[in-house]
Formats: sequence, structure tokens, C-alpha cells
Amino acid sequence: MAIDQCTTLPRNKSGDLKSTRIGQSTLLPPAPHFDDAFDPPFSIIAGVLFISTGIGLMAYFRHVKTKLERKRLAENTKGVGRPLVGGPFELVDQNGKKFSSEDMKGKYALLPVQVYFGFTHCPDICPEELDKMAAMMDLVHKSCGNTMRSIFISCDPARDTPAVVGSYLKDFHPDMIGLTGTWEEIKAICKAYRVYFSTPPDVKPGQDYLVDHSIYFYIMDPDGDFVEAVGRQHTAEQGAKLIIDHIKNWTGTLDRS
Repeated sequence: MAIDQCTTLPRNKSGDLKSTRIGQSTLLPPAPHFDDAFDPPFSIIAGVLFISTGIGLMAYFRHVKTKLERKRLAENTKGVGRPLVGGPFELVDQNGKKFSSEDMKGKYALLPVQVYFGFTHCPDICPEELDKMAAMMDLVHKSCGNTMRSIFISCDPARDTPAVVGSYLKDFHPDMIGLTGTWEEIKAICKAYRVYFSTPPDVKPGQDYLVDHSIYFYIMDPDGDFVEAVGRQHTAEQGAKLIIDHIKNWTGTLDRS
């Protein structure tokens, strides 16, 4: 209801307006009104979703980057012509049967410079690394099935006959393949795989001795190409993860038999 400009509204002692009834109307100060302009721009739920999406995208792009780096490493290590690491060979397994580089193809092959290129009279390092290899074999098999061969190559052919190698590997894993050969054959394959090994000169028959050799595993892809090395600094879990990642990124044919 309109109020004439001459009308004076009563006030209380503090100076505030009193409510005054004029006819049926009561005059009061207007109630405060909060419109949508004062609502916060983002709700808590929207903020959480925004942050979660950002974290998810960062994790995805990091995964893609790692995958591309592994692919680049595999391509770079293939080399041109003769492989930088690896090459054709023919040795004898623990059952006295011929085993060549062609028998490795189709599966991922774990070729350690230290463990596979070891010797059965090794007092400490070889047994430790063979235990690690056995653990990696089980982890890879559990995750990817029967997709990897694990091969121990002796660099002490004078003492490591097929029977000796076979008996030695039984203490570690039933699926390990043990290889040996003549001195010239072992020397050639160690050179192809960039393996250092050395035996003492002028060793007499029956005399005990140690073989100094490199300490690495080589991961070879189903085409027989080197893709990555696993060293002593890697745990069995870390080494297995590297192999599993390569297997999952492999786009060619993979023997699972």
C-alpha cells in the first residue's frame, strides 16, 4: 500500500522503524533476498570429478609414454643386419639333444649373461640368480601363460657336461633349459651375446677353479632380437614386470604351447 510523502513512520528508541498497520497492511522493511548470482560456481562433487579426471588423464598419458619408450628401445636394439646382441648358435641341451637359436623363436626368451652364462661350480652368485630366474619364470607364467623359455648356458664346458647341467638345474626349476657345447661353441655364443668370461690359464685336470663372467639377464623377443637387460639390481618382481610388459606389448605371433 502506498504511503503519502507527508506520512511519518513511528520509530522506536533505537531509531528503527516500527511496524504500523494502515488499513489491512503492515509496513516492514523488505526481507533480504539472495538470488542465484551468489551461488558458488562449482559444487564439491564437480570439483572432485574434475580432479579425478585430471589424475586419470595423467596416469594414462604416463602409461602411453612408457609403452612408446619400450617400443623405441626394442626397435633401436634390433640393429641393421647382424643383431647388436645375440645371433645364431647351436649347442646341446641337458638331454643331449641339439638346441639352436631357431628353437628360441616364437616365445620370449630370457637369456641371462650371468645366470644362463654361468657354471655349475659357481659357489654363490649363480645359485642366487638362478633362484631369481625361477621366481621370474613363475611370475611371468602366472600373468601371461606359457610364453617364455628360460635358458642357462654354461661358460665352463670343460666340466659342465649335459648330464652335469641337467642335474644342477633340477634344484632350481623343472622348466629351465640347460645348454653346453665345445669350447669353441661356447666362446662364439658368448661373443655374440657380448658376454665376458674368463678361466684361469694352465688349469690342471681335476683342479678346482672359478670362472669370471658377466652378470646380466638378456630379454630376447620372439624374433630373436634383444630388447632389454635385467641386472642384479633388479628384484625378481621387477624383472618379471619388465618381461610381462614386453609380452603384453608384443603385436606379432606368440607361441603359447
